[in-house]
Amino acid sequence: MDVLPDAAGPQDAITATTPRRTGSIRRTTNIDTQRPDGLRADAVVDARARDLRTNPDGTSDVVGEATLQARVSTTRALLSISTSPEVPALQRLVGASVGPGFRSRVNAIVTDGCEDGSLLYLLLDDLPGATLVSGYALVRAAHDEGPHTAGPPTGGPGTDGSRPVPPGGSATGPFPDFGAQADICAGWAHDASMLVHVRDTGSLPVTLGPPAPILEDDADPLAWHVMADLPPHAVRRRRRLDLLAPPEGEREHAIDLHFRDSHVDGQGRETIMHEYSMSGAVDLAAGRIGSVSPRAHVLPWVECPGALASAQRVDGMELSELRSRVRKEFVGRSTCTHLNDSLRSLADVTALHRTLTGSA
Repeated sequence: MDVLPDAAGPQDAITATTPRRTGSIRRTTNIDTQRPDGLRADAVVDARARDLRTNPDGTSDVVGEATLQARVSTTRALLSISTSPEVPALQRLVGASVGPGFRSRVNAIVTDGCEDGSLLYLLLDDLPGATLVSGYALVRAAHDEGPHTAGPPTGGPGTDGSRPVPPGGSATGPFPDFGAQADICAGWAHDASMLVHVRDTGSLPVTLGPPAPILEDDADPLAWHVMADLPPHAVRRRRRLDLLAPPEGEREHAIDLHFRDSHVDGQGRETIMHEYSMSGAVDLAAGRIGSVSPRAHVLPWVECPGALASAQRVDGMELSELRSRVRKEFVGRSTCTHLNDSLRSLADVTALHRTLTGSA
């Protein structure tokens, strides 16, 4: 399995978390996926979320928490799920594929405790992407320890080199024709480095990201919620979204977002697969996005940052339509799955604003 350093995307890892400001609310989440019974076994998911309000006087209040534990089979079927708050209706998801169609299933059964805008809804909405990206652990183990260590991972190709190898291929090749998946995103463009390499060599290249700086701040232990230690071969998706009250006399609320996917190798070293940050503004009185400005910090392929310009398409978009419109309209080689998910998460600012102002 090949590494293509000349084709790597940006490697500018974020080294610190934006300090909390008074008059703000911070939403943080993590979805950790590990395989404690071996890389050929089921994936175990530990997901946590918290809303923290920082009051004008500098005091802080935890105003919301949620957790989700799940087991996912090697074919990505949901085997079990438990949540806090407990939502019995979510047991109807057991047996469903944690992939295409999963979000529609969630939307069909949302109820009190996991309604759109809630912490639990965000964890459920983000679960398919986090589960798919966790397949990088199998690809990376095959690279680090030899193809027979992890065995050939299975599943369809996706939006970057971290996706599992499709049926009919192996960890080192040959691979079936990827023509049907070409141009689904910037990194998987038909003429991008990764697919060109696959066509030329029959080998799927592996990406090796930079070390993951610690984001937790000893000076502010509340900056992030508590997460478990990551064991070898675990993958973590973490998000942070800050909503800041506007200065007196101004209308728009500022937003500050951070997203990171990281992986721990067999020696316990954590490296970054994907990392974005985003600043911007929202007009909550009008229910619209004002503007956003994303930045790509770590991405697998040199072509991936080409998707940044697609984010400007949400400027002026109604918050109530944001999730559905991004899913339907942000497709093709001008986009990035991970950026799209970050844009979709901005819909949560409506719920955060209610909590920030005490109107909910």
